[in-house]
Amino acid sequence: MAHLTPPPNGSAITMQNGKLLVPDNPIIPYIEGDGTGPDIWRATVRVLDAAVASAYGGQRKIHWLEVYAGGKANTLLNTWLPDETVDACRDYLVSIKGPLTTPIGGGIRSLNVALRQLLDMYVCLRPVRWFQGVPSPVKNPGAVDMVIFRENTEDIYAGVEFEQGSDENKLFMRLLQENFPKQFSKIRFPETSGIGIKPVSQDGTERLVRAAIDYSLTNKRKSVTIVHKGNIMKFTEGAFRHWAYTLAEREYPEQTYTWAQWEKTRAASGEAAANQEQAEALAAGRILIKDAIADIALQQVLTRPEDFDVIATLNLNGDYLSDALAAQVGGIGIAPGGNINYLTGTAVFEATHGTAPKYADLDKVNPGSLILSGEMMLRYMGWTEAADAIIRAMDAAIASKQVTYDFARLMDNAIEVKCSEFADVMIKNL
Repeated sequence: MAHLTPPPNGSAITMQNGKLLVPDNPIIPYIEGDGTGPDIWRATVRVLDAAVASAYGGQRKIHWLEVYAGGKANTLLNTWLPDETVDACRDYLVSIKGPLTTPIGGGIRSLNVALRQLLDMYVCLRPVRWFQGVPSPVKNPGAVDMVIFRENTEDIYAGVEFEQGSDENKLFMRLLQENFPKQFSKIRFPETSGIGIKPVSQDGTERLVRAAIDYSLTNKRKSVTIVHKGNIMKFTEGAFRHWAYTLAEREYPEQTYTWAQWEKTRAASGEAAANQEQAEALAAGRILIKDAIADIALQQVLTRPEDFDVIATLNLNGDYLSDALAAQVGGIGIAPGGNINYLTGTAVFEATHGTAPKYADLDKVNPGSLILSGEMMLRYMGWTEAADAIIRAMDAAIASKQVTYDFARLMDNAIEVKCSEFADVMIKNL
């Protein structure tokens, strides 16, 4: 790590027997981000440090290690995503980042996607809940309390594409026409089509769904909804649904009850028997594993949010759902996120919004997304007392109506504060 100097008094987080071992002085890499990233990082790090100090009386302290990606890395090191940054995130296991710009032109399409794939962080974890007083476009935002497990490495986001008119596209079309004429005939305009391939694997599905069920058991959630478009894409999204049900029944037979089991019982013994079986299973504390077609789910998270608890879905569906749900509880400016590989322990927590370059260095934007991503990070590390303190402080700050411009313009009698001042308000409420 030629350009990185690890803090001398810090220690690395490690993984042993499937569990994180977090020292009292962990080294945590951070990427401040582009655009508004430096503003929100400066606010966030003060809140995180204050929460840790308040919760543990100085017995624990994070030792921050700056690593580079995005515009700052390109300026300093002439590369958008240095190998040493990826190595640091892998070596120290837990890290946090602000928003990154997407390079214009060739090379990396998305730095965020590249980091997820290079570290095989197969879960994009997006908890969605409402804070009292946050402006919302829906009547009852408090009914929204969901956790999305979005598959992070497959689907269209794998980036297997062939540009229209390219030699690779022509070769692929020829291979398709010669070897799979039936499938080729379904392409309406082959001469002018770009092509993308959608990989969905049993291995990728199972590790995502396993993580969702484990989370539900640990956090005493009531259901996992498999969101898919399997009625149209039968061998990818339909297989995702099938593999999810099969995994639940095979690995969690005493802890879950699935709609697939309900269907089998109904076919064998009738609907009344199936309903009774399900009712008994849920009364015994089992988690209900069910499914919803993606377009219906996007309606029902609006009209019946109380029906959803934990959601497991593929990459593109998860992208749509997480942003749509964020809008219901106040917008993406306050939506946290984390990318996690539960097998290796590697996790990068991140602001879920863009860089908003027109607001860069104005000390204006809402730091809530990155602060709450830091809260997720602390909770992942097992520092729940500090994480709980941040949630309470966020509640209190918003209740006081001392908020950044995005909330102030929508709230009655609000006091508009700067990004840094919102951090001050939170710290006072710790």
